[in-house]
Amino acid sequence: MSLIFEARTDKGQKRDHNEDSFHVNVDESLFIVADGMGGQAAGETASSMAIKSIDEFIRNTHEDSDITWPIEYNPKLSRNGNRLEAAVRIAHRKIYEFSLTHEKYGGMGTTAVCALFDNSNHMTTANVGDSRLYLVRDDKLIQMTTDHSWVNEQVKLGLLTLEQAKHHPYRNVVTRALGGKDDFMIDIDEIELRDKDTILMCTDGLTTMVPDAKIAQAINEHYEKLNVAVEILIKTANVSGGDDNITVALVRYTE
Repeated sequence: MSLIFEARTDKGQKRDHNEDSFHVNVDESLFIVADGMGGQAAGETASSMAIKSIDEFIRNTHEDSDITWPIEYNPKLSRNGNRLEAAVRIAHRKIYEFSLTHEKYGGMGTTAVCALFDNSNHMTTANVGDSRLYLVRDDKLIQMTTDHSWVNEQVKLGLLTLEQAKHHPYRNVVTRALGGKDDFMIDIDEIELRDKDTILMCTDGLTTMVPDAKIAQAINEHYEKLNVAVEILIKTANVSGGDDNITVALVRYTE
């Protein structure tokens, strides 16, 4: 198995600071994208805490297979699925507990989307919030995660169209996030990859500004140069308005 990747984050055109974070752990084949929220420095603190905590647990469970498991082990999930679920729950608790003892950071939270590859063609994903993971296969862009957002719930109920959701004033309202007092479901998925599949992980600063067709076009036209595709996607989001922070990570799998 071989993975090549490119990732970049940009504050966009309307924000004065960047609350997004991304992380790549080459040794663990772990990729994380997070979009913080909370005002002032709270959002960037939450997203940074999330990726550090998730990465720490993934590293610890690789180095010590006998480590005490902090949450109930789910036999329906793979070991990597359990690793990601536990890692995200631990990060959630750390962010919440930190916000309770630091008034400045009260109410902070973050999305998180993670991809963990094993030594074969298997990828495990975890998702909370509206940051997304896509699979690009045979030139087609396929959204693999479900947005945990208010507008997506309204679309599912038939109360909003997809076009209305794109421009709705509540489109940035998420229904699940790391850092709140309530527990939540974590979406865990197991995906079998094919040679030359591409994975796109991104925050909503890209997807609310750039339609899927343009995203697919940029990735497919610059298939051999992931760095160019990343640059074009961020530039396109900014030219389209750049209303939010933009984070884009591309991962290419080859056998």
